[in-house]
Amino acid sequence: MFTGIIEELGTITSLKSDQENLDITVQSNFTSELKIDQSVAHNGVCLTVVAIDGDRYTVTAIKETLDKTNLNDLKEGAIVNLERGMKLDDRLDGHIVQGHVDQTAVCKSVTEADGSWYFTFEYDPSLNNITIEKGSITVNGVSLTVVNSQKSEFSVAIIPYTYEHTNFNTFTEGTVVNLEFDVIGKYVKRITELQ
Repeated sequence: MFTGIIEELGTITSLKSDQENLDITVQSNFTSELKIDQSVAHNGVCLTVVAIDGDRYTVTAIKETLDKTNLNDLKEGAIVNLERGMKLDDRLDGHIVQGHVDQTAVCKSVTEADGSWYFTFEYDPSLNNITIEKGSITVNGVSLTVVNSQKSEFSVAIIPYTYEHTNFNTFTEGTVVNLEFDVIGKYVKRITELQ
């Protein structure tokens, strides 16, 4: 379980295919605090630490994860948003994030707004995910508030701190991102579909 508040940016140092899996090695400042079998969110994708070597650690993404996320688009040197699992005795500054990506979206536009930015993302509505105005959304692991909610697109407003401390500053039109829709909204939508 995560909060969507990014702890730091990591750098991809190695990508190795192993049959249908992908071993991803990341350099981070908190590697020395990790242990084998710990969960870390990478651009919002919960992955398990399988090896640690100095300031680098390795996680494995299976085909199911690769098919539903932007992890296949990673290149060596890429910057990823990182968050370790939530502590139960901490404040929940973002929202409840599972680290289970629902689908990807494409950045449709980036608009500077006199000190902040609006990012608009378009996603495939056939997967039955929804956003609501002022609801929560996770984009590449970042907990955000939806503005301009539409059937297959939405926008988020990004403050300078978030822009500087996440990989949002690398997004351009056409960038593919991971989306995790609000878990409460997903349950409500499913319940109404079953009635």
